[in-house]
Amino acid sequence: MTVVDDNYTGHVEPRTAARRTIPGASIVKVSVGPMDNNAYLVTCSQTGQTLLIDAANDASILLELIARYAPKLSLIVTSHQHQDHWLALEQVADVTGAPTAAHSLDAGPLPVKPNRILADGDTLDIGELRFDVIHLRGHTPGSVALALENAGDERVHLFTGDCLFPGGVGKTWKEGDFEQLLGDVSSKVFDKFADQTAVYPGHGDDTTLGAERPHLGEWRQRGW
Repeated sequence: MTVVDDNYTGHVEPRTAARRTIPGASIVKVSVGPMDNNAYLVTCSQTGQTLLIDAANDASILLELIARYAPKLSLIVTSHQHQDHWLALEQVADVTGAPTAAHSLDAGPLPVKPNRILADGDTLDIGELRFDVIHLRGHTPGSVALALENAGDERVHLFTGDCLFPGGVGKTWKEGDFEQLLGDVSSKVFDKFADQTAVYPGHGDDTTLGAERPHLGEWRQRGW
C-alpha cells in the first residue's frame, strides 16, 4: 500500500504520496517513475468528482490511490506530450473508463486519443471545482497549466507541468523557445496571479509565485 502523509509539505519521496486538504477540495500528490514525476488527484469535497493531472507512470500506484481517494474520476489531463508524463495513461484510462484531455498541439504522441481537446482560456468543471486552462508555449508546443481558483481558498492552486519549477521555467531546446516560455509564464501567470499562489510542478517540490517572482529578471538574464 502506498504511504500517504497527511502532513503536507509539498515534498514527496519516490513512490509515496501526500494529501493536502483545502476548503472545498483535497489534493493528493504522488511521485511516480524513475524521473520523480508528480501526479495529482484533485477531488471536489462536495461531490467526490476528481481530476487526475498526468498519469505519468506506476499505473498500479495511481490506480490504488484512485480507488482510495477518487470515488468518481471525471477526467485525466496530460500536461504535455513528453513520454514521462503519460506512461501510465493508457492503462489508467482503460481501467477507470475516465475520459482524457490534452492540448491539440501535444495530442499526437499520446497513446490515447484525447476525448477533449484543450485550448487557452477553456475551463474544466470537476464537481464544484473550476480549473482554468493556460496554454504555455516553449517547453513543448502544447503544454498546459491548470489554475484552480474557486475552491473556497483565498489562494490559487496552479498545476504547471514542466513549465514552472522552483528556480526557473522548464527546459527548452530550440532558439526562441526560452523567450517564448518565459514570456508566456510572465504574462499569463506572474502578471495575473498573486504571490500566495501555490505552484504544483511536474517534478519535485512545490513553490509559490511569491518565492519565484523576485528571480524573473535573473532567469531572463541567464537565458534558462
